[in-house]
Order: sequence, then structure tokens, then C-alpha cells
Amino acid sequence: MAESTRVVIVGGGFAGFQAARSLSRALPKDAPVEIVLVNRTDYFLYLPLLPEVAAAVVDPRRVTVSLPAALPRVRLALGEVTSVSLEDRTVSYTDPEGGAHDLSYDRVVFASGSANKLLPIPGVAEHAHGFRGVAEALYLRDHVIRQVELAAATDDRAERDARCTFVVVGAGYTGTEVAAQGPLFTKAIIKRHKELRDQRMRWILLDVAPKVLPELDPRLSRAADKVLRKRGVEVEMGTSVKEATREGVLLTSGEFVATRTLAWCVGVRPDPLAEATGLPTEKGRLCVDPNLTVPGHPEVFACGDAAAVPDLTRPGEVTAMTAQHAARQGTLAGKNVAASLGYGAVLRDYKHHDLGFVVDLGGFDAAANPLHIPLSGFPAKVVTRGYHLVAMPGNRIRTAVDWALDAVLGRQSVQLGLVRSDAVPLETSKPG
Repeated sequence: MAESTRVVIVGGGFAGFQAARSLSRALPKDAPVEIVLVNRTDYFLYLPLLPEVAAAVVDPRRVTVSLPAALPRVRLALGEVTSVSLEDRTVSYTDPEGGAHDLSYDRVVFASGSANKLLPIPGVAEHAHGFRGVAEALYLRDHVIRQVELAAATDDRAERDARCTFVVVGAGYTGTEVAAQGPLFTKAIIKRHKELRDQRMRWILLDVAPKVLPELDPRLSRAADKVLRKRGVEVEMGTSVKEATREGVLLTSGEFVATRTLAWCVGVRPDPLAEATGLPTEKGRLCVDPNLTVPGHPEVFACGDAAAVPDLTRPGEVTAMTAQHAARQGTLAGKNVAASLGYGAVLRDYKHHDLGFVVDLGGFDAAANPLHIPLSGFPAKVVTRGYHLVAMPGNRIRTAVDWALDAVLGRQSVQLGLVRSDAVPLETSKPG
């Protein structure tokens, strides 16, 4: 092994973070191996709690974990990867101030994650906002507060109704959680505005799927649907947006909904960097062997949303784009990279049986199926929050304190004005 071995990991999300941590732990402290993590931000983002940030339950700092602090044996290269040369074994990236840099590598791990899924619907890119990062969550929080406050300041009934109407597109995990938190959030806001005492706060959840949370057990889907409807959310399945304008959205059902809020939670697509490599891809994800190496390139590894990993538990399929798979694949990628450098046993294949999912519905409600045991209500809430505290790589005590304060004191609802609309365009939304 060469004395100046360098491993470059592209992306610091679930897969990249775990790959870096796993690799650093698998290497002896005196190993002549440099680990470099290239990421757009200096933090790991715990995406599952973003809906609680948007609803002012959790402070945004709780969902961000410092990469230098959590990965002391890893060098952070702050920037966005622009290209990768497989021939020269070089990763090129641009730092936040526009400086161009090149990193040579002996091993590279693609863990660039995903971005918002865009659909060719007129007006969506201009008038909708995604939900993939702290900036988007903070923008939505401020935006909802602002709409309620502007509604309280006008005597125009039509304008007031439009500002108090919130449309969420996508009934998967994120969209369902945003829509479930929404009524609780606006209820807390309007308590401070006597002008809106009799004003209806209208939350609408749209999806072309036949039911809420189509990926989950039917019992959990029904439980979540019941919670949403009990809170007054208009759940319209088999319906989506046909056109978006500044004044509202035209639905595929033909109804026009006057609104100033369109939250886009439709899903994700692989980061375009995967296809830009020129390597074989499957639906935008890099094709890899079960041991997470790219065929014909034993020095190239890929994991998480950027990789089409064969699902050995379901022959003929690839693993889903979930945080659960990304984290576990990242852990294995780190160990396999170490093994490829002579530190450890042979490269192992990825095989993981789904352990279940959790969905936080705000208040005392949740839906979960740990070990495929369907739970709802308060028991699911306990499991959900317990899972998040275990899965988070940091800020656990601070997060638990925020939850306790929210339960006792309620949430704070003030605009900070830190993120403008043009700072979070949908077409470029991707996680840190």
C-alpha cells in the first residue's frame, strides 16, 4: 500500500457520514490513510426531523451535527463536487467562495445523495418550495407565520382565505408529517390574533397515490389518514397539481385552490452527479455490485441514494432510497474500503432486512411498525422519538429538551426572516 493513500468521500448525508465514521473506526490510528469528506455544508443534516423544525417544535441547530466534531479523524473539504475524472482519479469541487480545487484519490466513495424530484408541471418550479434542507424548513416556518399575520392585517375576505390555505403535495413520509404538523402550528399562531378567531385554517394534502403513506402497512396508512382528517386536513388522494400560479393552484380534478403556499414533498431523484460520471446507471443511480463497488472499477464505491444496490432480500430489485438503507450501506462501504486497503477481512455484500419505519404526526400521534409490529397513537410516538434519539449522531439531549419544552410551554412563532424565497428555489433544492 502506498504511503500517501487518500480516500475521498463525496457527500456528507446518511451514507457519506456513516462511511466516513465507519472507515475511520476501521483503520488503526497510525494507518497512513487520509480520509477526505467533500460536502456542501460543515454539518450532517438529520432530515427526518425537518418537519418539526418547520413547525417550530425543534430548533434548527438540533438537526445539524458538526462534521469536524463528529468525525475528528476526517478532513472536511467544504464545497460542491463539480466533476470526477475516473482516468486521473481526481475529484474536482468548488468551495463556497468560488474557488476551484482538485483532490486526487486512491479510493472514492460516491454518497452524493438526492435532490427534489421535479415534474413537468407549469409554474411548480417558480411557485413551489421543496423540503430537503434547513433553509427550506426555516423558509416554510417563516412563510406560514407571515401568511397568517398578513391575513390578520387585511379585511379582504378572499385574500384572507387564500393566505390561510396551505397546500402540501406528496403523501409520503415527509409530506404526511408536514401536513400533520401544519394544523397544530397554525392553531398556535392564531391564538395571538383575535382577528382570526373565526377564520378557517385550511390544510390540503395531495397525492396521485390511492392512499396516505402507500409504502406502509394498510393499518398504519389508515391510522395516519384518521389523524390527518381529525385535525381538519383535506386529504385528496388521486389528485395532484395541474398548474401553479402566484394566486393559487389548479388541481387535476379541475378545482382551483386560492393559496399562497405550495409545499413540494413529492419525492427525490438521485443527484445528477451520478450520471455525470459516465458510469452505468439505473434510473440515475450508479450500478454497483452487492459489495458496493462499481463493476470494473474496484477503487470506486457507491452507496445510499446515489447507488442502485442489489437487494439480496428481494432478488431482482434494488434497495429503496431511504435513510435506513443509506446509513447501513454507508457503514458497510467504510468497512469495505478499509478491507480493500488491507485493513480487515474480505469485502462483504450488503444484505439488510427492513426493520420497519416511523412517522411522527405531531402532538401525541405517530405511526410506526418496529420489527413489523404496527403501532399508532401514543405507543407509536414513544417508539418514534426513541428511534430518532438513537439514530441521531449528536444533539440528543438538546433535542429531547426541545420536545419537553414544546410539550410544557408550547411553540414559539416568530418570523426570523433569515431565508428569502429566492434563496430556496425548487429546481436546485438538495440536502446538505
